[in-house]
Amino acid sequence: MRHKRRLVALLATAVVLAPLAWFWQASLVPGTYSVMDMGRVDYGGGPAATGGHHAGHTASVADLVAGPGEPDVTVKLTARSESFDVGGDKKVRGYTLNGQSPGPAISATVGDLIEVRVHNEDVTDGISLHWHGIDVPNAEDGVAGVTQDAIGPGEDHTYRFAADKVGTYWYHSHQVSHEQVVRGLFGSIVVRPAGGIAESVDVTAVAHTYAGTRTVNGKPGNLAVEAEPGMAVRVRAINTDSGPAQVWSDTAYRVAAIDGWDLHGPTPVTDKALTLTAGGRADLVVTSPARVQIGSATAVVVGPSGTDAPAKPRQPTAKLDLLSYGTSAPTTIDVTSPDRTFEYEVGRRPGFVDGKPGFWWTINGHLFPDVPMFVVREGEVVVMRIDNHSGDVHPMHLHGHHALVLSRDGLPSTGSPWWTDSLNVEDGERFEIAFLADNPGVWMDHCHNLEHAADGLVAHLMYEGVSTPYEIGGKADNSPE
Repeated sequence: MRHKRRLVALLATAVVLAPLAWFWQASLVPGTYSVMDMGRVDYGGGPAATGGHHAGHTASVADLVAGPGEPDVTVKLTARSESFDVGGDKKVRGYTLNGQSPGPAISATVGDLIEVRVHNEDVTDGISLHWHGIDVPNAEDGVAGVTQDAIGPGEDHTYRFAADKVGTYWYHSHQVSHEQVVRGLFGSIVVRPAGGIAESVDVTAVAHTYAGTRTVNGKPGNLAVEAEPGMAVRVRAINTDSGPAQVWSDTAYRVAAIDGWDLHGPTPVTDKALTLTAGGRADLVVTSPARVQIGSATAVVVGPSGTDAPAKPRQPTAKLDLLSYGTSAPTTIDVTSPDRTFEYEVGRRPGFVDGKPGFWWTINGHLFPDVPMFVVREGEVVVMRIDNHSGDVHPMHLHGHHALVLSRDGLPSTGSPWWTDSLNVEDGERFEIAFLADNPGVWMDHCHNLEHAADGLVAHLMYEGVSTPYEIGGKADNSPE
């Protein structure tokens, strides 16, 4: 009888452990793999590629580059691993570009050809630079293992792309990004119109948290901006952290642009805060004197030289809703009969990812690497429905494209056309967005809370006929998230 009980106990244990062992084995990710081979191919109701998504490749990511010509703007950046000041006596150990963090601000005029020459002095994991919000050719997108190999210590890489749209953007590492961005590898890019801006004063405010210290342009506290009373001032707020920030002012402000796209008919806003998602940018226009608060600890203080900074304004409880802000206007795409419609459903459940047990993010019910590969053809109109029921907020970022927000929770957009590349999706929200597939390549489509992306909240958009020669892992040890 004792032997029978032991046998039953062993069999019961095997029944429990065998599925766990299978799930553990199935979750393991190869040390080297191509994103072309990962996950589930999703055609969004459109025609499948003849012979499968691997068939008929006519273009390589490496060939999708900017055209020839002499650059109008040339920038040289050297990445280092070092300690640097973030105010007072506090130093952080991180990464710099040309000895500073944020890295040098890049400024261009619309139509300029920008050339950025990057040298990695001693960052042992390698680096790459992604041009967040600029719809560059795919080879210039700066994603290690997808559009290039990581730039190893002592190595160089040159990026070339056209500044073909006015707006506020930023650049950051896309190699081990959840560590390198947090620790300093980023900077701003501003593309201005040929005739200059309408405002008298133009200031870029890069918000970032270093080891618990909240900063603007690398310094804690307030950024003072000199402007005579009555002057119009454009404040370009850039959120480089992984969570949303609230932005508001002690005077009326207008939201002139979101993610590099001008809003149509923006009206004065009072007693409302704007949610600036991770990776997002907002151009606010205020009249001097004014104080623009970016989160609770930092502000841009505008006024005559030598005047005292006004007290921090009370944070409004009401939020500005971009779905109804501004006035409607025609858009460049017809979304009435899209060519493909994709579901991007974000959830969370226990399981194994690369052999590690945990409570992981899911996409369409599946854990990484069993995630979607959204396949499109050039010229198609694409609708994507993002549904978040994961228990957390996710700032969703599609590389290489800007998307038009159509609705939230079934409520259609009625204000200015809202084009975005970084969309704040709260828990319980469902957004419907649309974009034109007009930039061939293999593109990341991921959460810009970079820890979430590192934990598997990442998918890809792939154009039919395009392949990538680069691999995750491998000799370059590519690790984009």
